[in-house]
Amino acid sequence: MADIADERPDPDALLKTLDAAERQAVRGKLRVYFGASAGVGKTYTMLAAARAQAAQGVDVLAGIVETHGRRETATLLEGLPVLPLKDVAYRGHVLKEFDLDGALQRRPALVLVDELAHSNAPGSRHAKRWQDIQELLAAGIDVWTTLNVQHLDSLNEAVGSITGVRVWETVPDDVFDAADEVMLVDLSADELLRRLKEGKVYLPEQARHAASNFFRKGNLIALRELALRRTAEHVDDDVQAYRRDRAIEPVWRTREAIVACIGPDADAEYVIRSAHRMSQQLDCDLHVVTIDTPRAAPPAPAEIERLQHSLALADSLGARSETLAGGDMVDAVVRYVRRHNITKAIVGRTRAGGLQRLRPSLSAFLTAVMSPGWLWRRHSFADMLAAGCPEIDIIRLGAPPIPARAPVGRHPIAAGRRAGPADDERGARPLAGYAWALSYCAAATALSALAFPALHQTNIVMLFLLAVVAVALRHGRGPAALASVVSVGLFDFFFVQPLSSFAVSDVQYLLTFAVLLGVGLLIGQLTAGLRLQAQASVKREADARSLYEFARELSSALLPEQIVALAGSFVHATFGSRCALYILGLDDRLRLAPPVDGEMPAPASALAQWVHDHGQPAGAGTTTLSNTDLLYMPLKAPMRTRGVLVLAAPRRSLYTHPDTRRQIEAYATLIAIALERLHYVEVAQQALVSMESEKLRNSLLAAVSHDLRTPLTSLVGMTDTLTRQQAELPAGVLDTVRAMRDQAQRMHALVANLLDMARLQSRDAPLRLEWQSIEELVGAALAAMREPLAGHRIEVDSLSTLPLVECDGVLIERVLCNLLENAAKYTPPGSTLRIHASVHEAEMHVAIADNGPGVAPGAERRIFEKFTRGERESATPGVGLGLAVCEAIVAAHHGRIWVEHAPGQASGAQFVFSLPLGTPPDIKPETA
Repeated sequence: MADIADERPDPDALLKTLDAAERQAVRGKLRVYFGASAGVGKTYTMLAAARAQAAQGVDVLAGIVETHGRRETATLLEGLPVLPLKDVAYRGHVLKEFDLDGALQRRPALVLVDELAHSNAPGSRHAKRWQDIQELLAAGIDVWTTLNVQHLDSLNEAVGSITGVRVWETVPDDVFDAADEVMLVDLSADELLRRLKEGKVYLPEQARHAASNFFRKGNLIALRELALRRTAEHVDDDVQAYRRDRAIEPVWRTREAIVACIGPDADAEYVIRSAHRMSQQLDCDLHVVTIDTPRAAPPAPAEIERLQHSLALADSLGARSETLAGGDMVDAVVRYVRRHNITKAIVGRTRAGGLQRLRPSLSAFLTAVMSPGWLWRRHSFADMLAAGCPEIDIIRLGAPPIPARAPVGRHPIAAGRRAGPADDERGARPLAGYAWALSYCAAATALSALAFPALHQTNIVMLFLLAVVAVALRHGRGPAALASVVSVGLFDFFFVQPLSSFAVSDVQYLLTFAVLLGVGLLIGQLTAGLRLQAQASVKREADARSLYEFARELSSALLPEQIVALAGSFVHATFGSRCALYILGLDDRLRLAPPVDGEMPAPASALAQWVHDHGQPAGAGTTTLSNTDLLYMPLKAPMRTRGVLVLAAPRRSLYTHPDTRRQIEAYATLIAIALERLHYVEVAQQALVSMESEKLRNSLLAAVSHDLRTPLTSLVGMTDTLTRQQAELPAGVLDTVRAMRDQAQRMHALVANLLDMARLQSRDAPLRLEWQSIEELVGAALAAMREPLAGHRIEVDSLSTLPLVECDGVLIERVLCNLLENAAKYTPPGSTLRIHASVHEAEMHVAIADNGPGVAPGAERRIFEKFTRGERESATPGVGLGLAVCEAIVAAHHGRIWVEHAPGQASGAQFVFSLPLGTPPDIKPETA
């Protein structure tokens, strides 16, 4: 009956599966055409499959398809119904976007939505296109889309480090993992480069730049590997889901995984390290399991210490370690292997599993008897595991070349309120249990004497067995074994002829004694084992309840002081230890948070800083400064480390017990998440205040600047009129008029910068994006700055071969003018200014270099702040707005600006700004 109950499906799991299946039935299906980079043929493949669906009568609608000017792709789009795009007004321009409402109203069976990672124009219902797709799927419409590997959140940084280009449009991995189908569109690097040269990916000019930057062969090979691996992970998830849905037990060898089976043996660390090396060679997951089976005698402290040290080693190597409970070791491992689809099991040779080399002792004999199938299982654990799970590989390691020794210098596990089962057997008062065992046996003897001879000896034996069970239930294995032996002696002395003697008149009573002793020992050990398992279950339930209550209380905390108080009370209630918290402030400095428990030893701030910087625990129970009495745990939140938890435990054994360490880590994680939540609340409040103050300041600047602009323009005009009048002015008056004109023009430029800054930061300045030649923009800026640059030598590299960039020509010209004016002001007359530009990956870099004094170290970012100047006290005119305006304009174009040391010169600065490259329109040659 037990086997039938074990095989019965979990009703809750069945209901959950049915509910998920019901939701999935009304939801649309998502198919992602996944590729390593642009040009592999994702859109082409999607359109070809869509035409095949349309030919079978499926209602297919092309919601939005980007052909990128490729004739073959555009040809496949012909004949498919195309949804008209929606016009979205943005900054004076009309942008074309996917019409989500139109698709929902049309309700086709299948809609094609290209470029999953696309960002919608401001003013759209959703910020991202993948959110549009989620709404389509919720409406029951199937969606096909495309995605490149660099747009996945988890791989974005890795791709950026390989190619040197970070893309800002990303898709959460959850969206990709939830896709019903992932179709990998693969192309070799050589074939993709050939397509690039043939102009099937980009236009010829862009293709040349791409081939020398992003589309290098090494980059394409690495991206292809990432795409293949990510697709394999998605397929592996599908395999696991299929196995779970259909309750398939046998292991499917679709992906390698290794499990190392260890016990409290001296070679457990050797088994773990060997398994870790093999997992590294196979590039697969590693699991480490140990089996907690009922034993006739509790494990020795040295065995517990070795096992805990081995599990800590597994955790440090990145393995997934678990302690399996069950009466049958083989059955427990087989269930674990099949649940996790593990293909290889590694066991040691000297002592396999938990049934070790049995010594000729009573406890060893009882341990064997308590194991299921002890009469017929005479093989090693490896042989039994191979027979129980024939579909996996069993690897039995050779004996270690040097016999392992127990770790030196580690404290034994002392008894305490969170001690393990072994400590339970070696409690504070071990002799009391044995005294109670004798008392129970005396009570059973007294009851039997009152009932004898009314009760036969067979029934009297039952009273003694009842005493053994009571002793095992209340006092453990050792007293139960003593009660078994004493019960046999008392039964023989008081109730077997001849009475009051240990002599036996009937030989048959020897069998009775043997059976009574064996059954008493066996029942006592089983009862004690059940008692320990019940205690362990109660402990696990208490741990889970305390974690739940702690998380619930932390969710309502609004101040760091509340988190500190909650952490102190819960940690003390759970572990009996005092604690302190170091919290990271907004200035990224670690501070000891009040209130600090007066009974706690003073923590070391330097060690807390080290733990925060390295993200590793230190102190007692670790390998770093283990001689201290405090344990320092980093508070790792999802975004970053938020502080350090310092624990002062009443005993050092609390730090070394694996279960307790995992519990401490869980508490530290909850504290870190609560601190991060408060941090972002504070950041949001400060951002709101800053936005309001900035908005007020911009409004004041705009108002003042607007009122100054008209009189300044009039003043410049009047000075021009005076200098051009027919009557010649005296030389002194003429110089004064020219000085007035120069100052008025400088003031006019300052007011223009103020107005531009106010408009850009309030986002009221629409960008007039047009395809511009950087050569023409540089020429216009040099013409406008003719007078300020009159005393400098200008060198301009060839810019005619550069591609067009989509930008606001007036604003980019302002950037160039401000950078040229800044260089002219801070370099002596006669200095050389050099202007050059180049293409890097998917960006154009424009640089202006000078041979002046350069920028002071540490001020590279500060000089781009508003009202910040290179020199605090200087005769150079200006208020420090020019570079701030440049940064605002470039940022509005999704570019960057920075300053660096002028290359190839002893001194000087080079200001560089980047603009993203797009796909310029085809320029048709003029016909004669």
